[in-house]
Amino acid sequence: MIYKTSGVCCSEISFEIEENIVKDVNFKGGCSGNAAGISKLVVGMSVDDVITRLEGIQCGYKSTSCPDQLSKALKEWRK
Repeated sequence: MIYKTSGVCCSEISFEIEENIVKDVNFKGGCSGNAAGISKLVVGMSVDDVITRLEGIQCGYKSTSCPDQLSKALKEWRK
């Protein structure tokens, strides 16, 4: 699935889910080191655990962040 982000530096997040487990995550744009780190950390986690851990994280003065946008993308996927 591809999720178009809002309010952050990366423009989209693509991810693969299999049996409610995150298999792959890629951020397009943004801070490449942080995005790569987040991607590696969440692979193998359940969708619900990723949402719980990342939801509401802010980036500086912004009301959202790339991790928060990933939680929103996963919520959208669950629908």
